[in-house]
Parts: sequence; C-alpha cells; structure tokens
Amino acid sequence: AAILLKLGGYGLIRISPMLNPHPPNLMFPIMILALWGILMTSSICLRQTDLKALIAYSSVSHMGLVTAAIIVQTPWGLTGAMTLMIAHGLTSSALFALANTNYERTHTRTLLLVRGLQLIFPLMSTWWLLTNLTNMAMPPTINLLGELFIISTLFNWSTPTIIITGIGTLITATYSLYMFLMTQRGSISTQFRILPPTHTREHLTLTLHLLPLGLLIMKPSLISGLFA
Repeated sequence: AAILLKLGGYGLIRISPMLNPHPPNLMFPIMILALWGILMTSSICLRQTDLKALIAYSSVSHMGLVTAAIIVQTPWGLTGAMTLMIAHGLTSSALFALANTNYERTHTRTLLLVRGLQLIFPLMSTWWLLTNLTNMAMPPTINLLGELFIISTLFNWSTPTIIITGIGTLITATYSLYMFLMTQRGSISTQFRILPPTHTREHLTLTLHLLPLGLLIMKPSLISGLFA
C-alpha cells in the first residue's frame, strides 16, 4: 500500500501526458470510477472487522483522489497527487506498523476482540491518535495540503465533484475515528490483561514515519514538484 500503489500513481503521471488532451470517451469513465471508488471504499471501511483490511481499503480510497487529480492534467492536480501520494505512503505504512504491533501481542486482527489497549499501552495509543488524525488530513500535516490541492482541482474541473469529495472526506474522518476508538477505548478482555511491553524500535519506527509528515509542511516544494 505504501509503495506499490504509489508506483501505479507514478505510472499514471508518466503516461497521462501522452494522451493529452484526453479523449472524452477515455477520461470520463476513469473519472467516474475514481470518484465513485472514493465513496465505495470509504463506506466499506465503516463495516470492516479486520484491522488490516480496514487500512488497506483506506489506501484505495485515497488513491481514488490521486487518480482523479492526475486525469484532470493541471499543474495543481499533479502537485496535489504527488503530495498526497508521498504523504499517504508514510501514513499508510505507519498504520500497518501499528496494526502489526497489536497483532504481535494479541495474535488477532479482529476489532471486536481487541479493545481498550490504551490502558496497557498509553504511549502506543498516542501514536494511534496522531496517525489516525494524519490519515484524516489534520493540519498542519502535508496530507491536508495534498487534499486541498486535489479538491480545488476537481472543483475547478466540475463543480458537482465537491459533493463527492466532501462526503468522502467526511467518511474518512468517520472511519479513522472508528478505528481509533475500536482499538484503544473501552474495556479490555480478560485474556489480554498480561501483554509484552512495547519496544524502543517500534517507537523509533513510528517517529520516522510521523516526523517527516510534520516537517514537510515547512517546505512542501521538496515533494510537490513546485519550484520555490
């Protein structure tokens, strides 16, 4: 999710200029599928019981925005697509790393079975909160800049797209909070009261994921393709 989806996005960026201007019979079906995919995959996240499946569908939802922005073929769209791909690559990788830390200790990915981990791992719960807020494009992360570029591009291309992108953003916030509440809040099961502690390498891994997301907003031209 963090690398292969971005290779697909890079391929779209390289190939799209060859088809410029896009023939309408090619552009509109892809655009419709990308926008509809944002809503469908976001909605699927709301009913997932498997933690890794939820994170994977979240990646597909974000890549729908990237595909739609690339198809429009404007400087803002390509800038937003590049920014969001890099930002989501770090965010998605951090979410999978967090899911793995849970799995290594509880040996299950089912959300209903593993709850209340904040009581046992308060620092890891902080990482969960920051990563989920980043996933829903919390300022001042670079995710927000990428999404704003893409939403502005699609709105300029066609005004009604603001409805789909707005609903998609709302559902993204909903399932991100749902993921955090299901894994961290509530009463923990009696079978999980004794769990091995977290390790320094795990916290270092998450720091190396989230620190660039916070620092890149100071100079977004490093990854956006803009010249400053």
